[in-house]
Amino acid sequence: MHLSEATWTEVRNLETELAVVPVGSTEQHGPHAPLGTDVLTAEAVADAALERTDREVVRAPAIPVGVAEEHRQFAGTMWVSEDTFRSYVRESVESLAHHGFDRVVLVNGHGGNIDALREVGGRLTRSSEAYAVPYTWFEAVGEHASDMGHGGPLETSLVRHVDPELVRENRLEDARDGAADGWGEWTSYANLAYDSAEFTDNGVVGDPTDGDERRGEELLELAADSLVRLLETVAERDVSRPQRR
Repeated sequence: MHLSEATWTEVRNLETELAVVPVGSTEQHGPHAPLGTDVLTAEAVADAALERTDREVVRAPAIPVGVAEEHRQFAGTMWVSEDTFRSYVRESVESLAHHGFDRVVLVNGHGGNIDALREVGGRLTRSSEAYAVPYTWFEAVGEHASDMGHGGPLETSLVRHVDPELVRENRLEDARDGAADGWGEWTSYANLAYDSAEFTDNGVVGDPTDGDERRGEELLELAADSLVRLLETVAERDVSRPQRR
């Protein structure tokens, strides 16, 4: 059930503890993909998983702005501080838990959110406010995961599959030609770059022309099936905290 489409009386009558919260970002994804790519993909994976599971799951509205200051040189990018992001996610989950939805999977579509979401999950769980687990879809797509860049083949192909009109097909070659091969600028295992504009001309990392609709369909299936398995585990897991040893 989507909370934004339900009435409070319908939500009151639900008999589930399980919820998902899509989390994304509003940031540049090159000249060919929309600023909302990370929100769109997180929502698509969450919704596809909910269609595949027999369990009743509450689907919260997506969190659309994340930790993305590394893209600040590109017009339209929005961001909040890590402290603000952590607080917003934590309090959003706490509000779900207040109504009994206290087993929560945070379905993430943005790499910059990963560390903060893990910390939020730990704080919520240790305080017993809720059991919260972050899940990042592009880490759960098998061999495809190694091709994850930024506005590259994975994100482009998934957007092509779920909302193809949002991909500017006539800009794909420009996106490829101005892209970086990898994320960051590395020496001695240290990333010297803090902002993406330091190593990519147009914000893209990876070759978006390697991302077609068929690959997007496979990615969605892999990510959704993986999320279903996670939801099943979270629903059944003993979430009581271990005793002091």
